[in-house]
Amino acid sequence: MKYPCQRPAFEKRLFVSNTIDDAINRISTSIANPEIAWLFSNCLPNTLDTTVYYSNKDKEDTFVITGDIDAMWLRDSAAQIWPYLRFVKDDSALSSLFRGLINRQARCILLDPYANAFYREPHLGKWKDDLTEMKPGVHERKWEIDSLCYFLRLSHGYWSATNDKSCFGGRWKSALIATLNTIKEQQHFDRSYVFQRQSPRSSDTLSMDGVANPSKRCGLVRSAFRPSDDACLLPFLIPSNSFLSVTLNHISELIDQVYQDTMIAGGCRELAKEIEQAIRNEAMQQHPTGKTVYAYEVDGFGGRVFMDDANIPSLLSLPYLGFCSKNDPVYQNTRAAILGPDNPYFFKGSAGEGIGGPHIGMDYIWPMAIIMRALTSDDDEEILQCLRILKTTHAGTGFMHESFHKNDPKEFTRPWFGWVNSLFGELILTLYEERPHLLDQAV
Repeated sequence: MKYPCQRPAFEKRLFVSNTIDDAINRISTSIANPEIAWLFSNCLPNTLDTTVYYSNKDKEDTFVITGDIDAMWLRDSAAQIWPYLRFVKDDSALSSLFRGLINRQARCILLDPYANAFYREPHLGKWKDDLTEMKPGVHERKWEIDSLCYFLRLSHGYWSATNDKSCFGGRWKSALIATLNTIKEQQHFDRSYVFQRQSPRSSDTLSMDGVANPSKRCGLVRSAFRPSDDACLLPFLIPSNSFLSVTLNHISELIDQVYQDTMIAGGCRELAKEIEQAIRNEAMQQHPTGKTVYAYEVDGFGGRVFMDDANIPSLLSLPYLGFCSKNDPVYQNTRAAILGPDNPYFFKGSAGEGIGGPHIGMDYIWPMAIIMRALTSDDDEEILQCLRILKTTHAGTGFMHESFHKNDPKEFTRPWFGWVNSLFGELILTLYEERPHLLDQAV
């Protein structure tokens, strides 16, 4: 066969969903290009096939590794199963999967709300010598706003799709309170969180004895690290603050309906409003091109960084995350700036074009950003161009990768990366639902 199935044998798959398998079979037959159909069939189930460890011995528990790293990121795990949410009402197994991950993430946050990645069992691992408060069970303790945002998004998304309240008990509420307390601490620049690592990479550690660069209180929340796990240059990371404002508003609905706690729900809405107004005040800046855009990072003193990174949340992903519409004028200005030479991490070569980032380095394009470009576009030709690049840069593996060299897709990083495979699956599902005529084309 020209396109042999790249999934594990059935008996070796870690988690099986008949609903997902049926969807793959149904949707694949509607995709005109056989290579795109093959990629979809491999990528959408990759998280279920290879990264999910589910148990219901005591309480439903789902641990989702990121792929080739045997640890669970709050961000990655939530994003990896997110495309399955649209099927959850029709599949009790998927419902159990979601409840188990919500339960596990609540436990992780109660262990350490500042940590971004965790182990399945309580032991110290690779980064045990980091100069911060490491606890058994924590893989890495990089404070990233988006880690807690993804917990809120996952929780609200599942509840909204199912109206199932069974996983929202006392422990989940305690995790929410820990989340809110952490956010407020970093909004007020509480210096109790410090982080340093002995590393040749400056982006792996924080300056100023582990506290990071100063900021002026303005309503935004400090983030020590980006979704890439790279240190922020300036402490107020705008994509993550934008994501936070959205998820706080959403979670207030859950608190109102499930817990009838008007004080916490109202507090979430007020905090979201404060952050959103601060974004308007601090992040909407005049770009050197003369257009008003969203800065990537600011510090409250007038400092700003104009760029975008491939990892999500990103400026490119703001409509996808619900912060603004695709047609928002400031977003459109921002999009034009970051999808071209005004973004220092936009690369274009013989293999394709797209956004990368400092995590891998110059000239490496991230498929994740190409997928996000398609998900946030209303231009059919732009979406088709993204599909063409994705189709021709998987280096024959049948899966997406973390990054590939702009001139040679055979030079890629991370052959097993669950998040980007799920995101590609989500792109095809979205096109099938919203723009099926694009899947009819040869690409």
